[in-house]
Amino acid sequence: MTAAQVSLPPKLLPVFSGEADIRGAYGGRGSGKTRSFAKMTAVRAYIWAAAGRRGQILCCRQLMKTLADSSLEEVRQAIKEEPWLAAHFDIGETYIRTTGLPGAVHYTFLGLDRNVDSVKSQARILLAWVDEAEPVADEAWTKLIPTLREEDSELWVTWNPERKTSATNRRFRAGSDARYKIVELNFRDNPRFPAILERQRQRDMKERPEQYAHIWEGAFVSTVEGAYFAAALTRAKEEGRIGRVPADPLMTLRAFVDIGGTGARADSFVIWIAQFIGKEIRVLDHYEAQGQPAAAHLNWLREKDYSPDRCQIWLPHDGETHDRVHDASYEGFFRQAGYTVTVVANQGRGAAKMRVEAARRLFPAVWFHADTTDGGRDALGWYHEKKDDERGIGLGPDHDWSSHSADAFGLMCVAYEAPKAKGREPAFVPRKVV
Repeated sequence: MTAAQVSLPPKLLPVFSGEADIRGAYGGRGSGKTRSFAKMTAVRAYIWAAAGRRGQILCCRQLMKTLADSSLEEVRQAIKEEPWLAAHFDIGETYIRTTGLPGAVHYTFLGLDRNVDSVKSQARILLAWVDEAEPVADEAWTKLIPTLREEDSELWVTWNPERKTSATNRRFRAGSDARYKIVELNFRDNPRFPAILERQRQRDMKERPEQYAHIWEGAFVSTVEGAYFAAALTRAKEEGRIGRVPADPLMTLRAFVDIGGTGARADSFVIWIAQFIGKEIRVLDHYEAQGQPAAAHLNWLREKDYSPDRCQIWLPHDGETHDRVHDASYEGFFRQAGYTVTVVANQGRGAAKMRVEAARRLFPAVWFHADTTDGGRDALGWYHEKKDDERGIGLGPDHDWSSHSADAFGLMCVAYEAPKAKGREPAFVPRKVV
């Protein structure tokens, strides 16, 4: 028997060795993961057909309106790269199937966004490969995985991470199952990384540093195009202002709040804990909860030892408003719990944009304790302007999941700048994080 060789990035060799239920790779652009997995589906199809088996390889993507959006072209090109493999496949405009072998294996291409229920009716799936899997919802995974009923059938997953909370990342990055063979794969792991992509990588490093880590290093998205604080967060990281930032035990802790509600669809309730030390703003902690009663937020403050004798509360103007479910205001609730409470006056029309501008002015003075503000910094990096694409105009800050943390952060900056009328100008003195 003549042994055939297949060219793969070395980091994928253990992924495709031995038995597994799930094989996968995640990472940035130019890693070669999609082409490699496409090629290995064809290798598996050849092995199964040569052994006399019949069945299908199901290639899925979340969004697939036509075959042009599918993995068909990737599989086609991957097969053509290996002449010995190409000899055993019949490749048409709309199909790929084995030929001239005892068995028969064919490819099926499916979009999960529109056809997820049809997955349940697919028969004899030997292998399901989901490419560009980041946006696949938990419902789709729940329906797809049980269709793999053959004893040795497998699920393969490739994706570029975006949100750490996505269903794909939660399912396939956090597990420690020995039958999950999943690796991170980036451009430096690809021995055939093309020169044209290297030039683009260098340009992105220089011109789009806030997006570079996501595009090329497989990092989660920390900023989006048009994000208000993208460049400021990048500079904070470069300047060492995101790290270990200890609290000063002699200085007041300040809790800046964005009000949420207690209903199931209520906005999130957010707290930033900070200290104003000289000309620096030290951001020490971040908290976010949705649909919880005020007692839950108070419990968090107590558990973190942000007690009334150490911490003061700053509320937006609606802190005086009574909750729709419980006939009490947050101002009254926190005062009753012993806290000193300041309600920041309503800034009127354009208040959200005013908070953005205050935060931009003060960002060079801000230091973040990395471990406890990660979720809040994610929100700041995402917070962006809503656009009217047809008219090409901005419509002000977009009210989405990130806006609640951004509003509370902006409230902090407004509170810091309030004493300017008394002669204190916000400024900062650079120093190293210890």
